[in-house]
Amino acid sequence: MNLVRATASIGGLTLVSRVLGMVRDMLMARYVGAGFASDAFLIAWRLPNLFRALFAEGAFAAVFVPMYNRRMTEAERQASGSGLAAANVFAGQVLSVLLPFLLVFTTLMMAATAPVVLAMTGGFPDGGPAKFALAVHLTQITFPYLALISMVSLLGGILNSLNRFWVNAAAPVLLNVAMIAAILFFRGRNAIETSETQAIAVTVAGALQLLWLIWSCRRAGVVLSLSRPRLSPDVKRLLWLIGPAAVGQGAIQFNLLISTSLAARFLPQGAVSYLYYADRLNQLPLGLIGIGVGTAILPSLSRQIGGGDTAAARNTQNRAMELALLLALPAAVALVISAIPLVRGVFQHGAFTAKDTIGAASALAAFSVGVPAYVLIKVLTPGFYARQDTKTPVRLAVVSMLVNLAGNLMSVVVFNAGFVGIALSTAVAAWVNVLLLYGSLHRRDHLQFDARFKAKAVRIIGASIALGIALFILNPWLDPHMGGGWTERVTSLGLLCGLGGAVYAAALLLLGGASLNELFRQFKRKA
Repeated sequence: MNLVRATASIGGLTLVSRVLGMVRDMLMARYVGAGFASDAFLIAWRLPNLFRALFAEGAFAAVFVPMYNRRMTEAERQASGSGLAAANVFAGQVLSVLLPFLLVFTTLMMAATAPVVLAMTGGFPDGGPAKFALAVHLTQITFPYLALISMVSLLGGILNSLNRFWVNAAAPVLLNVAMIAAILFFRGRNAIETSETQAIAVTVAGALQLLWLIWSCRRAGVVLSLSRPRLSPDVKRLLWLIGPAAVGQGAIQFNLLISTSLAARFLPQGAVSYLYYADRLNQLPLGLIGIGVGTAILPSLSRQIGGGDTAAARNTQNRAMELALLLALPAAVALVISAIPLVRGVFQHGAFTAKDTIGAASALAAFSVGVPAYVLIKVLTPGFYARQDTKTPVRLAVVSMLVNLAGNLMSVVVFNAGFVGIALSTAVAAWVNVLLLYGSLHRRDHLQFDARFKAKAVRIIGASIALGIALFILNPWLDPHMGGGWTERVTSLGLLCGLGGAVYAAALLLLGGASLNELFRQFKRKA
């Protein structure tokens, strides 16, 4: 497995998805705005989106993929038949238990939507019963997405194990296409009706994603058989590991859930939306880099550790951290320094006002302090899951969540820092999580920064400082054009990103943080 090529494959398709996601959010900002209907929809979207992050990009894949790979490797080693066939027997057993559980859980959650939304929002003190009722209604529409996306995660984990990373990475594109189509062709006469259309599109998209994965699995020769649900030893182990993994992998998402709940309870109308729109830009590096690198290294780490090659496993994680820092640190600098021009250029039109731009940009700058941390969490946790250790990340994630909760409460109650303080607390909690994860791996002699990583890190920091200076100079020139027509807006955003990227790339090459020959060799080298 070639790390750069695999990450580029996943990241490239994730980029397509995230660009479409930006288009979707721009349309949402235009037709729904940042207020009554937007806050209600975003609460309804937060629950299934939380489970999507936990399952499709987190816990299920983190536990299932190493176990699936081990079944395949053991069968091949023992010459007991096809490794793929043996692994697919295990996957079929998991499917037979997972499907009925999801059906029951989804039905119960849809029946208990009102108390769940009440627990999240406190009943929306700023919006009254009408806003609460809308949030409950929209949540009932979106929640079936959980069952659908969990099935997608199972099939996607199989394809990732077969090094067909692009198929699973392409699935989120369908979600954004469905939501864009809904708002363009089926939107209502007002923001409330349009938010309902978006909720319906979420569940429709889940069905489309599942059909795409079923078709792709069949093309890869993977057909799973349903049987009577039975808790085999392997399935029991999977279930035993997946709970802690959900908390460990989902620390960022749980922190965002806490932040959203506090904003809905204690802050003025629009705060939930400001945090959402800021997080959409903030999540771009996580989707493109963190999820890509983390997904790419997990099968490789599982095989290296299973084969006893600890030196190769250390090298894999060092190169993954190097690649993550190379891409995430400049992204953080750009999002912090150019927060206002970026938010204005992407969102400010229609129902999204200049006041909303200032609010969302303030939250974005605070969130983005943690961008490298969000990415490194995705790179470090596979070091535990490849060893089938899900308990350590969960303990560390709980500490991170407590730090986030304490910071959020202090921001709202003590310092009156509002949604900006909430966003900053989330970033600080992510850095706490990174330090704890690395410290644990280091103490167990599973991971140490090697000489190459240390040297590259210093050069990457220097190039990022040069980028920050360049953006600080460019902002006053380009920001006035960010609120113009589409052509002016796109041109200004292109110049800001293009010129900033050129400065970073030039500084990186001059300082020796990256080599064109090295990158070329990585892309040419066969997996």
